[in-house]
Amino acid sequence: MKNVGEAPQEELATGERSTRNRVARSILQHGPSTVAELASRLGLTQAAVRRHLDALLADDVVAAHEQRIYGARTRGRPAKVFALTDCGRDAFDQSYDQLAADALSWIAEQHGGSEAVAAFARARIAALADAYRTAVEAAGPEERTEALAKALSADGYAATARSAPQPRQGEQLCQHHCPVAHVAERFPQLCEAETELFAELLGTHVQRLATIAHGDGVCTTFIPRTAKPRRPGSTATARTPQTPQTPTNASTSTAGRNPA
Repeated sequence: MKNVGEAPQEELATGERSTRNRVARSILQHGPSTVAELASRLGLTQAAVRRHLDALLADDVVAAHEQRIYGARTRGRPAKVFALTDCGRDAFDQSYDQLAADALSWIAEQHGGSEAVAAFARARIAALADAYRTAVEAAGPEERTEALAKALSADGYAATARSAPQPRQGEQLCQHHCPVAHVAERFPQLCEAETELFAELLGTHVQRLATIAHGDGVCTTFIPRTAKPRRPGSTATARTPQTPQTPTNASTSTAGRNPA
C-alpha cells in the first residue's frame, strides 16, 4: 500500500505513518468501522485512533457517516463510522498498472509490435494535450515552461520549472510524480510521446535527461534557451541525436544521472 494520510509538506515519523496506514487498511479489510472497533482491532487507544482519523479525514482518505441502527435505538447519539473514500481506495495497491501493461502487450502482439504501442502512446497524449496547449499559448515566451509545469501539476505530475544548472543555457522541467511510471518501465513509448508533445508545445527541441520509469528520482526535461523560439505547435523534434541502433527510449544516456 502507498502511504496514505500524508499532507505534501508534512514529515511524519516512520511509526506514525505506519500506524496511519494500519488504520486505513483495517477499514479496507473490515468495512466501515467505529473508533472503538478500530482501537480494539489495532490495540490502540481511542484517542490515538481519533488523531489518525482526523488526518485521514483531512486528506479525503476516509469519510465519517452515522452508524445505521437496526432494531430498537439505544439512548444517546449513534456512533460515527468511518469508511474509505474513492481516494482512499486508490491509495492501496491496485491491479490497474498490470491491466494497462497487459493491454499494451496485447496491442504489440496483435497489431504491429512497438510501432503500434508508439501510435497508442501518441494518441493517448494527444487526447490529454488540449489543456496543456491552452496554458502554454496563453503565456509569454519566457513563461511557457512554467505554464506547462502548472498544467502538468493539475494532472497530478507535481511539476516545476527552473533554470538549468550551468553550463547549460535553458530551463529544466521537472516532474516529481508520474502516474504511469510502472507501465512506462516496460513501454518507454509513453515517455517518448510525452517528450514529443513537450517539444511541440514549447516550439523547440527538448532533451529528456531522466525519468522516474528508469529509476531516477524525477523526470527531468531540458529546454534550451533559443534566440527565436518557435511558435508552439510548429514542427520540432523531441529526441536527442542518437545513432540508428539506439533503442527507442525517451531518456538519453544521462538518464541515470538525474541532475535534479
